[in-house]
Amino acid sequence: MNLIRNYRNWRAYRDTVDALGRLSNRSLEDLGIDRSEIRKVARKSL
Repeated sequence: MNLIRNYRNWRAYRDTVDALGRLSNRSLEDLGIDRSEIRKVARKSL
C-alpha cells in the first residue's frame, strides 16, 4: 500500500510542477508564486 500511495503522491507532485511550469510569469505572479518556488508549492500541495 505504501508503494501505491508514494506513487500517487509523486504523480500529483509532478502534475502540479508541470502545470505550474506551463504558466506564464504573469500568471504565476497573479497567483503570488515566483517561478523559483514552483517545486516548494507542489510539495506543499501533497
